[in-house]
Amino acid sequence: MEKTKKVSKNKAVLLAGIITENPTFVSLLGMCPTLATTKSVEAAIGMGLLVILTLIGSNTIISLLRKVIPSQVKIPCYILIIATFVTILKMLTEAFIPDLYSSLGVFISLIVVNCIILGRAEAFASKNGPVASFFDGLGSGIGFTLAICVIALIREVVGTGALSFGVYFPIGAQYIFHIIPEAYAVPIFVQSAGGFLTLAFVLAFLAWRKNRKEAKKIALERARIEELKAKKAKELAEKKAKEEALKAEEAKQALENAKAAETTVNNEAKEEAPTSEAKEEPKVEKEESKEVA
Repeated sequence: MEKTKKVSKNKAVLLAGIITENPTFVSLLGMCPTLATTKSVEAAIGMGLLVILTLIGSNTIISLLRKVIPSQVKIPCYILIIATFVTILKMLTEAFIPDLYSSLGVFISLIVVNCIILGRAEAFASKNGPVASFFDGLGSGIGFTLAICVIALIREVVGTGALSFGVYFPIGAQYIFHIIPEAYAVPIFVQSAGGFLTLAFVLAFLAWRKNRKEAKKIALERARIEELKAKKAKELAEKKAKEEALKAEEAKQALENAKAAETTVNNEAKEEAPTSEAKEEPKVEKEESKEVA
């Protein structure tokens, strides 16, 4: 049972970083690499992989050392740990993927001060265990990678009309997939302004979708409330009708009882009337006899 709870918690942490707490589209963190390294999908994938590895490594180490690092110097310590991973990844990229290294350039070094990595270290890794921190780093890294890949996909397709692979990663050959005719491409999307435009469009679409979903939720809630009100009103009306019917029944019963009582009184009065007349006749005779005498 406890193991199932841990798995469920780790899954929730992983999905939170990808969807509900996406660092790019929800928290709006890491805007510098989001705008600068999304001219092509391949470059975005490369930056995303570097950020994922840095997040996983730094989150895990910071979580393991969270009780050792003094609170007074925790931020410098976090930056030192992050910088160590970034330096290792930078050297490996330069050695094995030089084209990607040349494309990303200074933005590999700027991963050290990326708000996503430092933010997750401070907000999560410093307060949770290494396993949960691992999944948090993985989820946030995947969420960032997916976000910049979406932006890069739009920019590359709209800006050049094609998708290119094999330019930066040594996969043996270069593959180009033409999506739209080159004559209809909009070159501004692969320029600096294109990053801002694409990000604005994507954020506007996500905000519209979120507002639409919330509006539907509010409409459903209102409909449910109206239904409950109608049900309550119906129950009150039925209750009131029952009370009125009961009162009418009681009034009818009281009226019948009154009539019965009145009938009984009349009958008793009729029965007593002959007896009183019979008593009065002898008195009259006595009075008449007295008068004669």
